[in-house]
Amino acid sequence: MSRVTPLFCAVSTLLLGACTSLSPSTPASPAAVSVDVPAIAHPTGETPQWWYRSGAARAAANGAMAGKAKNVILFLGDGMSLTTVAAARILEGQRNGNPGEENLLSWEQFPATAFSKTYNTDSQTPDSAGTMTAITTGVKSHMGAIGVSAGSRNDCADSLDKELLTWLQLADSAGMATGIVSTARLTHATPAATYAHSPDRNWENDTHLPEAAKAAGCTDIAQQLIATARYGRGPLVALGGGRGQFTTVNEQDPEYADKVGLRLDGRNLVAEWQAAHPQGAYVWNADKLKAAARAPALLGLFEPDHMQYEDDRAKDRGGEPSLAELTRAAIANLSQHQEGFVLMVEGARIDHANHSGNAARALGDTIALSDAVKAAVAATSAEDTLIIVTADHSHTLNFVGYPARGNAILGKVKDKGGEDGTGGLDLARDGLGLPYTTLTYANGPGYTGASNQQPAGPKKFPHSPSSFEAALGRPDLTHVDTEHVDYMQEALVPSKSESHGGEDVGIWARGPGSKAVRGTLEQNTLYHLIVQATPRLRERLCAAGTCDAQGVPVQLPQPKKFERQASAK
Repeated sequence: MSRVTPLFCAVSTLLLGACTSLSPSTPASPAAVSVDVPAIAHPTGETPQWWYRSGAARAAANGAMAGKAKNVILFLGDGMSLTTVAAARILEGQRNGNPGEENLLSWEQFPATAFSKTYNTDSQTPDSAGTMTAITTGVKSHMGAIGVSAGSRNDCADSLDKELLTWLQLADSAGMATGIVSTARLTHATPAATYAHSPDRNWENDTHLPEAAKAAGCTDIAQQLIATARYGRGPLVALGGGRGQFTTVNEQDPEYADKVGLRLDGRNLVAEWQAAHPQGAYVWNADKLKAAARAPALLGLFEPDHMQYEDDRAKDRGGEPSLAELTRAAIANLSQHQEGFVLMVEGARIDHANHSGNAARALGDTIALSDAVKAAVAATSAEDTLIIVTADHSHTLNFVGYPARGNAILGKVKDKGGEDGTGGLDLARDGLGLPYTTLTYANGPGYTGASNQQPAGPKKFPHSPSSFEAALGRPDLTHVDTEHVDYMQEALVPSKSESHGGEDVGIWARGPGSKAVRGTLEQNTLYHLIVQATPRLRERLCAAGTCDAQGVPVQLPQPKKFERQASAK
């Protein structure tokens, strides 16, 4: 074979060009840049600086420094495990009248893919706060941490000198436009980790902030959203749920006559935002969002709590925009700024539905996220906009049995005799002769024993029990509509809320710098991929003295150096 290859190459050179050249469909990998990382003992040697430098080294070795992104959009499917992605892909295909397995969600057509290792510094299976902090700051942290390095979750004083600069704040300091979109409360873990600093994710408003933390100098997360303009202009777009976190107990909600705000400090943070942005627009429903399309700044709070699940959105009395509509509005607003923008978009309620043991809503919101990514692709160019899609952590959703091709993904397993495939198509049976569904959860409120809220047997959403009785065998699902949106998949282990999973999640990317998205990466490396692939972010860090001789940002940035007052001196 070795004697044939030179002749083949010679002929190929005459006909098609050099033998070693690559076709346009397989572009060469970007040049790697080497950064030394000290060897440490794990976990004792994992300082914030070590996490930051090790993440920078991996991103540089993958070639992220070759990126020339003007804009960055990070899509975060909260709790979007690979099983959730696969099941949602099939459901979307089946909704379109096809078998489903052949379908691809929008981001699955991106050219670059990788895996993300999601553990927190103190837990194999992580939470959304610690994981998003890793993504936004380049430093892994503890469960519950919002924008601070690892420490004690309940110790405000300990956290004050552990604040970490997020890439949203970095972009603001660099003069870029910034935005946040989420279907959760804007003060919830994932969006909060883009702008806030708190050792405990639950300190969302002043009512939830302990007196000891207040005395030590900590402020609630909602208040920090209003104050984050100290790095520049602050987020020019902030769209999500959580009205109650920003208004007082004396103020009636505009959509629900029986609801008021949650704040006890007398501060209406919506009014404070409006005072700071006199030309900006505050909106709370879809019609108002459309009318405010050209506003120079945009705050949208569409629910007192989290926004509706996609499957329930049409029933919203105020008229709630879809995640795709929110994404289009954010991009339209931020694109007005020629200096470039960074945007985080979270499909938050994928996680909530999985916690509730309700696969139908989890998959529905995953498809809604796919629609939002599709909208972003249509509104931007791969020439100047880096789009990354990932998840913060996994869940315990399982894809089981040997269902036949095209079998309803939310239905009961129908096969042709199991793995051997020797029979006719029929309901698969367990060892007790009972049918079972393709999707199940390892734990959660779908446990079929009686609870203090529902009798023994299949459970119906919503179901959040505080006590259970042992199940006496499995229920017969033969005549149960397991495809109904309120059906809750069976869970092996009873628990009030289904738990996260600890396995890797996916990363998908397109645009400048996306070639560096490959391999199995520590989750904090995502920050460094974004920063290194965006010259304006990289240059801002270098101007603050955090880069090595190669121009790679390797030193942990100190937030105060990026505040407006500090940069103006």
